[in-house]
Amino acid sequence: MSTENEGTAAPTPPAAPSVPPAPASETQDAAPAPGVGEPVTQQLPPTPPPGTEPTQQIPPAQAPPAYGQAPAQTPPAYGQAPAPAAHGAEGWPPPPPTVPAYGAGGHGGGAWGAPLTTDGAPAPKPKGRGGLIAGVLVAALLAGGIGGGVGYWAAQRSNDGTGSTTISAANTPKDLKREAGSIAGLAAGALPSVVTIEASAGDGEGGTGTGFVYDQQGHILTNNHVVASAANGGKLFATFSDGKRYDAEVVGRAQGYDVAVLKLKTPPGGLKPLPLGDSDKVAVGDSTIAIGAPFGLSNTVTTGIVSAKNRPVASGDGSGSKNSYMSALQTDASINPGNSGGPLLDGRGAVIGINSAIQSAGNGGFGGGQAGSIGLGFAIPINQAKNVAESLIKTGKPVYPVISVSVDLQAKSEGAKISEQGGAANELVDPNGPAGKAGLKPGDVITEFGGKPVDSGPTLISMIWTYKPGETVKLTYLRGGKPTTVDITLGSRVGDK
Repeated sequence: MSTENEGTAAPTPPAAPSVPPAPASETQDAAPAPGVGEPVTQQLPPTPPPGTEPTQQIPPAQAPPAYGQAPAQTPPAYGQAPAPAAHGAEGWPPPPPTVPAYGAGGHGGGAWGAPLTTDGAPAPKPKGRGGLIAGVLVAALLAGGIGGGVGYWAAQRSNDGTGSTTISAANTPKDLKREAGSIAGLAAGALPSVVTIEASAGDGEGGTGTGFVYDQQGHILTNNHVVASAANGGKLFATFSDGKRYDAEVVGRAQGYDVAVLKLKTPPGGLKPLPLGDSDKVAVGDSTIAIGAPFGLSNTVTTGIVSAKNRPVASGDGSGSKNSYMSALQTDASINPGNSGGPLLDGRGAVIGINSAIQSAGNGGFGGGQAGSIGLGFAIPINQAKNVAESLIKTGKPVYPVISVSVDLQAKSEGAKISEQGGAANELVDPNGPAGKAGLKPGDVITEFGGKPVDSGPTLISMIWTYKPGETVKLTYLRGGKPTTVDITLGSRVGDK
């Protein structure tokens, strides 16, 4: 699977799509019903002598029924018993005043205040233009109209001295606290240890990404592609959730793993490293929390689940020589450009991965621009990232496990085919390397590695890199259609090619 690295650039977010207002011939202001909002003149009977007057209610002014309320009833004739109140005691509160209709439609038929036809039905909705986007804008305006109408009604009642219309939740504590294990509690605990990274090259180009505190010495773990532009003479800054900004420098980076380690030049005291989980024990369906700076929006928290494990992912420029490979954790937590390098937490708040790549659809949506989340995000398992980070901190260079063969990344075989062209046989399969010592030759197709099926060259690479140099792994290959299984001991390669 080939994906795009997200977070390498710091683009200016595209402007929201503009939809011109509908012409006056298509959208008309709804005229209020006759008499709405005007007091009703009522003739009162002569005042009887004191002590003999009957009890009388003066009915409120009539108005069109508010949305969701029963129609107002005709006031009783003088001297007759009043009908039961329609709402509340003695018919109070009165119905809200009419608000103007915004566009066409509304809840359950015509908009508030829309004129009726001669048969009493709402006037037909005018035909609008703009398709889906216009529909969304209309919905937003309708919500604003309803909110404005209710707010006006509440203000009028308050001005009349009749009291507040708000309702408070029962038993709301003065100091509302979230449980430590809730999403809010976990996010509150993790955010102070997450940083937004700004990287810039000498020519001014750069990008924004995310990282998190790895240890109390001030090391920050992130993606290689977040800091690559500043690796040679550029500038790096790390900003914490409290807004404090620190200079940083690259300690080491592994392009193949897409992992990098930074160090704050003057780390503050009291740094709290995020706890690291065990990515090998993650199960599909486990809860996930992603923290980062999507499109530059620092300290953003999103949630989801682990959608899949051991997902082979190749991300990068697509050339093959500069790709990064991972046997990734897949999540549907929203991940966008700028989330790169940020932590993927489990339901306990422990880091199980480093958010690194997304699968994008098309050119990124309406009007083009940079791709965003479609629910397919990929994270480097933390067990692998931890091994890489330790090597980078100690030596400044990555160490890769290898089997010392050249894999054909373009082959359409059911497995990973060892290249037959592009070099001499001893260059395609090192006779002194792990695979050569196990008897593999150019043209062999590797179908299983470590007991797991291999379906392509990138899959094989991502699987090999989940192990450490020196480990022994079972490998199955086909030659002439016949399967053979051998044990190979992984070699090592220091640094990126």
